[in-house]
Order: sequence, then structure tokens, then C-alpha cells
Amino acid sequence: MKKNYKLLLSICLLTTCCLFLSACSSSKEPISKQGFLLDTVIQITLYDTNNESLLDESFAVCEKYEQLLSRTIESSDVSRINEANGNPVTVSDETISLIQKSLTYSQLSDGAFDITIAPLSSLWDFKDKKNIPDSHALDEARALVDYHTIQINGNTVTLSNPKASIDLGAIAKGYIADKIKEYLVSQNVKSGLINLGGNVLTIGTKPDGSAWNIGIQKPFDEQNAAITSVHLSDESVVTSGVYERYFKQDGIIYHHILDAKTGYPYQNGLLGVTIISKESVDGDALSTTCFALGLQKGMELIQSLPDVEAIFITDDYQLHDTREDKSKSGS
Repeated sequence: MKKNYKLLLSICLLTTCCLFLSACSSSKEPISKQGFLLDTVIQITLYDTNNESLLDESFAVCEKYEQLLSRTIESSDVSRINEANGNPVTVSDETISLIQKSLTYSQLSDGAFDITIAPLSSLWDFKDKKNIPDSHALDEARALVDYHTIQINGNTVTLSNPKASIDLGAIAKGYIADKIKEYLVSQNVKSGLINLGGNVLTIGTKPDGSAWNIGIQKPFDEQNAAITSVHLSDESVVTSGVYERYFKQDGIIYHHILDAKTGYPYQNGLLGVTIISKESVDGDALSTTCFALGLQKGMELIQSLPDVEAIFITDDYQLHDTREDKSKSGS
């Protein structure tokens, strides 16, 4: 739902130098594979193995979960739920797990994160037409957005409103990144980078034992320059921003992070939110959630959660870093 090729290029540019130096200090050259999945460019790079079949298997893991979780694949679990007209649908354990995780964030954010956003998001086209949807259509779609309509019983999912539909785009890439890492760690990989179109998940450290340096893109910068960077070891970094998918009309930027209460993109003074977390699924959900909540409430939420940090970029290009706030408070 969020991270695009422009963000991926920014991250790659900022990590290339340090990754090259790491490779030189290792007895093995890194191996890497790039491709187009999840509607974006993905890349997986491993630094402590020359077994390229691990890359192929990692891509197979990604494809497996895309087939389960994509709203645009007719045979997916998500599509079957959306097309069931309110009838119960039996789905995989993985789909149930991710929907339950999504509902946890819906409850935590009082509905700011809501995977039943699909009727609303489907009205907005940020690729081709780039038009503002009809206000009456937006009103009808807004009425369908309510995570309480999702009912789970074992492996069965039912939408109590037959016209409702779900979209896991704000959380699925993080979940899939975690699954890829889980597989690679099970194969004794200890140093690598998983980049699913800007959802970056690190495996261990660089081969020399130092942290990875991951750049955060400066919003709207045509050269993909970084506004800051973070150092990670065995962690995830995920960004949601207004500059990822948007169009401009009459001086107003319309972006893809939608407010279900109005039907329109949030206009809350934020340009982007970056989440640093252990699990990428949490970073994915929280980046959208915190953007929706705005600076003050978003920072309060992060400060209430263990082992999660955030960097907020406001429209004056100022950084608001929860890590700095904690160091100032002595916590």
C-alpha cells in the first residue's frame, strides 16, 4: 500500500557504500536477487552464504503469500472473502493470523488503522486517472469502513456487511518480510537485507559485526536524497509518506493515506512516519497508524509501546524522533 520504487532507490543508494565495504571484509561475496512482486521492486541480499537457492526459495515465499493476501488476485483468500457477499469463507492459518494482527492495531488505534478501507481506497487512482472521486461515492464508501464487521470463527472469516471488503496492503508486506526472514534464519543465514519496496528488514549485522545504515528519504526530493538515516541490527524500518503515491490538483496534494472519516487523504501536517521495530509487520501497521493519528497522538502511541521507535517528518521538514525524546527524559 505504501512503499514505492523511488523509496527503494533512496535506500539502495544510502546502503550501497557501507554494504560494499562489508563485503570486502568478508570471505564471501554477497549474493543478491531482484524482481517485481507485491506491485513493487523487491531485493534480497545475503552476505554470509553463496547458496543462491536460498534467494530463489525466499522469492517463492514472497509469491506464496502474495497469492494468499493480495486483494487484486482473484483466487486469493482476501478476494474470496470480499466476493462472498457476507457468507463465511474458510481461509489459511496465515491469513487468519494477519487479519487478527490487523484487528489488534484497529483496536489499539481506535479505528485509525482499518483493513476494511478497501471500498474507499478503490475509488482513488494515484497511477492513471488521478482524479478526485465523486463526493457521493465517497460517502457511500465511508459508510462501509468498519473493522467491527470482520467476524472470525476458527479459520472462517465473515463480513457482517455484505458490501464491505478488506485490503491488507497496509500490513501485508511487513508480514511477508518477516516470513522471508524466518525462512532464511532457519537456513542459518546470519547477515542479510530484505527490501520489499521500501519495507527493509535486516538479518543480524553486517559481516564485520557493525550495524546496517539505512537512509530515510527526504520527502519529494527529486534526487532521492536522505533526510536522515538509522542504524539497525536485526531490526526493521518501514516508512509511510505522502510522497509515495500522490497527485496534485489546485495546489493540494492528494495522497494514498486515506481518512475513513472524511473519505479524503489526511491533511495533518505530516509528510512521513518511519517506524523502527523488531518485527516488520508491526512497523508496517504502525507507520500507517501513526500517520493517521498525527504527530502528538502518534508519538504518544509509540512511547507507550516497548521496543518500537519512530521518526515523524512534519511539513516544515523537521524531524521528531521518539529516541531523542526518550534520551532527553532519561528513560
